[in-house]
Amino acid sequence: MKILMIGGTGTISSAITRQLAAAGHDLWLLNRGTRRDEVPSNVKQVIADINQEEEVAQLLQGEQFDAVCEFIGFLPSQVERDIRLFKGRTRQYVYISSASAYNKPARCHVITEGTTLANPYWQYSRDKITCEEILMKAYRENGFPATIVRPSHTYCERGVPVSVHGLKGSWQVLKRMMEGKRVLVQGDGSSLWTLTWNEDFARGFIGLLGNPKAIGEAFQIMSDESLTWDQVYQCVAQALGVEYRPYYVSSAFLAATAPAAYDFTGNLLGDKAVTVVFDCSKLKRAVGGAPLCGAHPKPSRTAGGRPRV
Repeated sequence: MKILMIGGTGTISSAITRQLAAAGHDLWLLNRGTRRDEVPSNVKQVIADINQEEEVAQLLQGEQFDAVCEFIGFLPSQVERDIRLFKGRTRQYVYISSASAYNKPARCHVITEGTTLANPYWQYSRDKITCEEILMKAYRENGFPATIVRPSHTYCERGVPVSVHGLKGSWQVLKRMMEGKRVLVQGDGSSLWTLTWNEDFARGFIGLLGNPKAIGEAFQIMSDESLTWDQVYQCVAQALGVEYRPYYVSSAFLAATAPAAYDFTGNLLGDKAVTVVFDCSKLKRAVGGAPLCGAHPKPSRTAGGRPRV
């Protein structure tokens, strides 16, 4: 397939890039080129700012794609731009939304693609919802071949999946653990969460590309395993060979007292503080015999059954 990925070098998309390139697809990346050295040699790179619509239209003039995958579309105006750019030029447009778009707290802790979309805590999530609505309207009224994908907490080798950390990232939490200090954990550490290794996510995602069952549909892609936040942090501490020393603080208190730059209102109250269990049966039905999340050539979990961190 001839595939254009807008982005392609981020936490989620980098694994998809590697797998598509290894499979020999005609893969194009459109991004600013800040990580061009990490891109496989058989991938064509189009260095541009997607927000410069006229320039991008010129660079892609005459090109047709089997799939266009948007990983850095956060605002309704950006999705509207993509519809203008790719209408009639791709057989499928895949938009990366977010599982944070689901209603928090949901009426039922088991989340399916039919769970209500509403997030009063996080503008990021509300923008994603609006983007989805624009795409589904374009599909219903004009046949724009949209597919929506909702990932949850996907991680890679660039970071460690913890819930509360400073502006410099998750490595600060590891440093505290290695120094024997306590680490902040929202609530009492008992709420359930789902983590997904990006290579596993990529397998489910690739199964949707060129798949007629995916057009006009939304899919969530994540691991089938749910862990408490205490278990997640314990895995990190075990990997470091240190003691896990939590300091529990309510999510509401963190959101009320932390500087605005930390955005704990959105990240915690609008997402990570709420117990959720994801049902990925719709993805499995659509992808069928293709590899799904968890079907990884190397174990994505430790011998004790814990997620790799």
